[in-house]
Amino acid sequence: MCGIWALFGSDECLSVQCTSAMKIAHRGPDAFRFENVNGFTNCCFGFHRLAIVDQLYGMQPLRIKKFPFLWLCYNGEIYNHHTLGEKFNFDYQTKVDGEVLLHLYDRFGIQKMASLLDGVFAFVLLDTANRKVYLGRDTYGVRPLFKFLTDNGFLAVCSEAKGLTNLTHAMDTPANIIPFLPGHFEVFDLKQDGKVRSIKMEQFHCCTKEPVHAIYDTVERLPTSFEEERVKRTIRTLFDNAVRKRLMANRRIGCLLSGGLDSSLVAATLVKLAKEEEVEYPIQTFSIGSEDSPDIIAARKVADHIGSEHYEVNFTAEEGIQAVEDVIFHLETYDITTVRASVGMYLVSKYIKEKSDSVVIFSGEGSDELTQGYIYFHKAPSPKVAAEDSVRLMKELYLFDVLRADRTTAAHGLELRVPFLDHRFTAYYLSLPEEMRVPKNGVEKHLLRDSFKGLNLIPDEILWRRKEAFSDGMMSEKKSWYTCLQDHLESMVNDDQMEKACKTFPHNPPRTKESYYFRQVFEKHYPGRAKWLPHYWMPRWINATDPSARTLCIYKPDKDQ
Repeated sequence: MCGIWALFGSDECLSVQCTSAMKIAHRGPDAFRFENVNGFTNCCFGFHRLAIVDQLYGMQPLRIKKFPFLWLCYNGEIYNHHTLGEKFNFDYQTKVDGEVLLHLYDRFGIQKMASLLDGVFAFVLLDTANRKVYLGRDTYGVRPLFKFLTDNGFLAVCSEAKGLTNLTHAMDTPANIIPFLPGHFEVFDLKQDGKVRSIKMEQFHCCTKEPVHAIYDTVERLPTSFEEERVKRTIRTLFDNAVRKRLMANRRIGCLLSGGLDSSLVAATLVKLAKEEEVEYPIQTFSIGSEDSPDIIAARKVADHIGSEHYEVNFTAEEGIQAVEDVIFHLETYDITTVRASVGMYLVSKYIKEKSDSVVIFSGEGSDELTQGYIYFHKAPSPKVAAEDSVRLMKELYLFDVLRADRTTAAHGLELRVPFLDHRFTAYYLSLPEEMRVPKNGVEKHLLRDSFKGLNLIPDEILWRRKEAFSDGMMSEKKSWYTCLQDHLESMVNDDQMEKACKTFPHNPPRTKESYYFRQVFEKHYPGRAKWLPHYWMPRWINATDPSARTLCIYKPDKDQ
């Protein structure tokens, strides 16, 4: 997990522009480099490093003797770099997983290079010999990337939008800063003055298709039969494989544990595989909540069951409220459910950074979107419509849950790993018959739960625990975190402001005082950038006025809460 920043064809002195690169310093606390590109006076790279793999030679932009004309700045992990190196007989100069991009590009070109990467990544690749610049981002946008392109061809890219907002340029028309689309790559022609022209934007992977790199994976071809026991066995095999490949690290591995199904499956599988791989330290797990919160109690049961070194972070509503502004600054969004859920994740990440030596953090993101885990899926009109909405949610992860997970951990220099978003695991799950994936017997994620039944991997009561939104489960059933937040913000926004909300904020106008306050804070840090969020995250097929599951008529808490 790092911070990347690059300029091509800057209209302003580079030493002035480079101060913007320091806005993402939190992403890479171990080292920083700023480097001009020889022969292109207005081009440079900035890089903030979090050293996870190859502590010695992992600095960027990455350049190797074999390809002196290639410059690479990337943020991510490529889990199959060893496999590809052996398969294609690549002669690696470093132990950096990203070096494989240079070899793949030289051998096969950009399209096949991107398709063969099993991992999470955002990259800027410069080929000075052919005068090309390439940008690319992984299938779900687990690693962030923003771009800014002026009418006269000044291109700037950064891991977070905040590294681009203060750049100066010569054009009268403002340059839009936009998130780079996940699963795509873009090709630019590079002129001698460093300016660029976009010549191609192409999708290299869609979540419903088996990835090209599957043919080189350790798990061989998948069964074509949808017989239930075989399907459940395949789900377990692919999930194990997803966790195992993510053990690649020279820094300590830990895991977020909310006590819900998803994080519990990740933590339990992680502890099991770490023992098999003879990882030399116990896996640390971290949960956050107030004293009587359902999440804290459930996480404690799981940690006892799996034998992790467990830490509980106690937080009060006051601490959460105090963190809201910092959270919105790091998130670069004002989406209601994202902000609410981010506060707990931000505070637990802060604790991990200050009080532990875990740096690589596993988490359960992506499961709800993939396995129809949100409570509103009980109201889906048909399995077909439910399956379509699941794919929509997967494609929008980079705007919501994946954005939250990246920014709250990156704010504290941690690296996030999300096994549920493994390319093969997601492609297989989405290929299953629509009827198999819907809630069953009144229980969401029934197929996933059933796949792990009878294994004693996690306690049965957790395996069948009802869905509880992270931002809700952190506090007791009597008083949700979001109601504490709303009560506090009631006095921060007046009725007159609410009446004019549609005029003040015509794009995504806020409907509640809580939402209005989030928007105010966002506008303070990112004025006029509201369109970074195309729409709010909201439940479907239900007349919902709030994203919290606890406000829905179909919400039924577990009896012991």
